[in-house]
Amino acid sequence: MKKLLSVLTLSSALLLSACGSDDAATTEDGLQDGTYAIEDLNFGETGWKESLEIVVDGGKITDATFTSLDEDGNNKLEDDGYQEAMSGVTGVGPQDFIPELEGALVDAQNPADVEVVTGATSTSEKFVDYAQQLVDAAEEGNTETIEVDNQAE
Repeated sequence: MKKLLSVLTLSSALLLSACGSDDAATTEDGLQDGTYAIEDLNFGETGWKESLEIVVDGGKITDATFTSLDEDGNNKLEDDGYQEAMSGVTGVGPQDFIPELEGALVDAQNPADVEVVTGATSTSEKFVDYAQQLVDAAEEGNTETIEVDNQAE
């Protein structure tokens, strides 16, 4: 009887332990599933209005999309002339650094671990700042778009 009771106690402990670990895995990063966005309210000094959107699924950042639009609605990422001009001066253009920043965030899962791209320092720093604000929102489950008054900066 003592042996049976020991086996049952051990089995119960293992079962409870397994259940607990499943719950921990789904909330490991503390991020709630959803789509989180942050956007500039104004066009900046260089003529671009920028935004970042992340998707959280299973408690992990699964996608990040950084967008820069000019007043005509042209996307910096699709502007071959801008790519050529910037990469001619800094060695890197938006078609290089934007996907690099987006991928680094998905890989790292932590904005603080996203490295600044040489030649795109200010955009990299803005990306990291905006990503941190979105991670903070995802921890709270707040999916309202964050609006940044970038004229006040």
